[in-house]
Amino acid sequence: MLPIAILNASVITADGTFTLTTISLDEARELIRDREIDSAVGHESTATLLSTLLGREIPTNRQLFSQAVGQQALVCKLAGRPPEGVVLTLEELKEIGYSFKLLERVS
Repeated sequence: MLPIAILNASVITADGTFTLTTISLDEARELIRDREIDSAVGHESTATLLSTLLGREIPTNRQLFSQAVGQQALVCKLAGRPPEGVVLTLEELKEIGYSFKLLERVS
């Protein structure tokens, strides 16, 4: 089984067919419970927020990620767009709001 990717934006990283589904926090926790993860979360405040919400350490990892066929990705999608070049604090992320998405590459 491929590791589940953890992303801080719903981006299509390769050619293919994808599905994107909104999931609850409980579903997100269950999804990563016993899975190997591959974090592509590039900001410390977002990684801290995700670690707190998901109950599991989500490391900061600025990497060039490409989703493989059959691979799932858990996406934390912000409800608003921060100003360009601004690194948000944990409190600012909570104020903006977020949702969780399951991004799956099917082909």
